[in-house]
Amino acid sequence: MGRPRKLIIKKVIKDEDVCRLRGQWVDDSYVKLPVIRENTDVYYKDENGDLKLLLKFRKNCIKKSLIRLGWNSYKDLAKPSRGRGASAGPIDPESVYWKKRNLAETSKWSTSYLKSDGEVSKMKVNNQVASNPIGYWSAQKNFCELPCRLTHFTRVNYDKYNEGLPFIQRIDELFKNLIPDAHEKQLERADCKPHLKIPGTSFSTITINRNFRTALHQDAGDFKEGFGNLTVIERGKYHGGNTCFPQFGVAVDARSGDFLAMDVHQWHSNTPIYETKEDKEYNDTLDWAFKDNPQVGTIGLDKKYSRLTFVCYLREKILNCPDDIPPEYLTSSGHSKIVLKS
Repeated sequence: MGRPRKLIIKKVIKDEDVCRLRGQWVDDSYVKLPVIRENTDVYYKDENGDLKLLLKFRKNCIKKSLIRLGWNSYKDLAKPSRGRGASAGPIDPESVYWKKRNLAETSKWSTSYLKSDGEVSKMKVNNQVASNPIGYWSAQKNFCELPCRLTHFTRVNYDKYNEGLPFIQRIDELFKNLIPDAHEKQLERADCKPHLKIPGTSFSTITINRNFRTALHQDAGDFKEGFGNLTVIERGKYHGGNTCFPQFGVAVDARSGDFLAMDVHQWHSNTPIYETKEDKEYNDTLDWAFKDNPQVGTIGLDKKYSRLTFVCYLREKILNCPDDIPPEYLTSSGHSKIVLKS
């Protein structure tokens, strides 16, 4: 990969100020340094003066055959979700999605709504975005109790999930090569529950996003001693969508085939994703790759370009899962084997 550039940077926004931006959009005005587009390691000093890793970025380190495999296997698995919290951004009552609904008790990035019987919904929801986890999930309680399990869209798309594993395994290999200490800790933790680990990796879960510009947030629920691992597969042309750490004034332009390891417990977001005139002219020549109904109003799905992001991690509470999970929660009907890394 060649010798990476090394940056040591400082915070440009105080902790108490950056947290007030939670759930808000971040634009390019927060980027104080040249956008990172080449192999770079970025560090900062914490309050004790210790040097801490913020991110490592590598260009063109996933070969095209694996990118094609990842696209063919996972492009349809970023399903609409209303549960992405602050990362989905502030509620806009004038947007296509919310204009069709009667909102109630709206606050920042969440809202209730009036049901057909006129009652206010018990559930508060977020902007609808294309974002969905695959792999394994820890137990949760909402309106029903769900056990530790293979996620629903993984089970119903089991063959596609299985076929794409070499793409995910390459992401884990890059993680291991770039941040071996964090990878070793995460793998040791993941191996405590091998039946809930994506084979050949230190991951339990991958969140797949499509054309999802995240608002400012910190990731929650992942293994705190691990690291976030992000890669992108794109189709068509677009600008922006840079992964931004506004507290440090730094952003990364991760594109197809690149790899970004980052401290997801720091505040981060995306800059606007947009088409230039030239981008749109090119994208208009493309066939539609998806069968979306843009009238539904799911953010970003009215575009012909596609920006798929894959965020790979280990869920913290997987360790609390039992060892005797019923098989029907771990495989799809008729499947008993998945591809192991050779």
